[in-house]
Amino acid sequence: MALIDNGVYVHGRRVETPKNLDETYRMLDAAGGTAWIGLYRPSPEEVASVAREFDLHPLAVEDALSGHQRSKVERYGDTLFAVLRPARYRDKEESIEFGELHLFVGPDFVVTIRHAESPDLAAVRRRMEANPDLLAMGPEAVLYAILDEVVDGYEPIVAGLLNDIDEIEDQLFGDSDDDQLSRRIYELSREVINFQRAVHPLSGMLEWLRRGSEKYRIDEELQRSLRDVLDHTIRVNERVDSFRAILENALTVHSALVARRQTEAGLAQNDEIKKISSWAAIIFAPTLVGTVYGMNFEVMPELHWAFGYPMAIGAMAAFAVALYGVFKYKKWL
Repeated sequence: MALIDNGVYVHGRRVETPKNLDETYRMLDAAGGTAWIGLYRPSPEEVASVAREFDLHPLAVEDALSGHQRSKVERYGDTLFAVLRPARYRDKEESIEFGELHLFVGPDFVVTIRHAESPDLAAVRRRMEANPDLLAMGPEAVLYAILDEVVDGYEPIVAGLLNDIDEIEDQLFGDSDDDQLSRRIYELSREVINFQRAVHPLSGMLEWLRRGSEKYRIDEELQRSLRDVLDHTIRVNERVDSFRAILENALTVHSALVARRQTEAGLAQNDEIKKISSWAAIIFAPTLVGTVYGMNFEVMPELHWAFGYPMAIGAMAAFAVALYGVFKYKKWL
């Protein structure tokens, strides 16, 4: 069912639990107070019913129906429309699963439309119902509690990303496979960027809400709570920014290390080629002398000379020693 939970609250306490939207409208008119309607992937007809009853702006309704919106907050008359991007971290896949939550906050109603499992708004409702004084502050208090839940949900993601980055730093100077490590750094960087897109707008949204608190007579204690959520959001943003910088540096360092290893491998191979070439030249010189005197010519003066054989052997040795000295001097051997 699209209607997950539904309640009418007076002075911070639930007085009615309507079974459908029509009952909610009737009970709200009769009892007064605040209606808190929780919808999960509602049909266009259900959203249209809520829009007619609470006079929601068509542009906001269109955004709520289409989904895939960026984090934002907008005011249409006396109604706030907010889009939040809750998320949770899947450590095994090293990926972040993003949800989407739309909120309509009016003078006497809160409508939440979820398009994913997170966040757990049932926990938010239990927390608020356990604190009637806070809930009695009105729909703005519910908005604060939901914002607080979403931002608190970012903490496990920050911890998961930090753990993965620590593992990457350990692998960076180890013997891990270069291709696998490059892929891991790139994929984690992509997750951090997506997380950054979800978190960054929240600071501006909360600051905008804080500046409008006095104009719309928001309770002072609630204003302090919003400032606390803003501080928390700023800290998360700072951590995410640092993660992105670390991963960019890690990718740069990894590329440099890969290039260095390739260069060292090339130099080592070049040294081997030099050694092989040097010994080939040393062996070739005596072979050349021996080949000349191995030709079966009869008219060769040295053949009948008593010192011809020692001279040939000496020439072979001299060539070999001279070439060895040259190559040793050039550090080819």
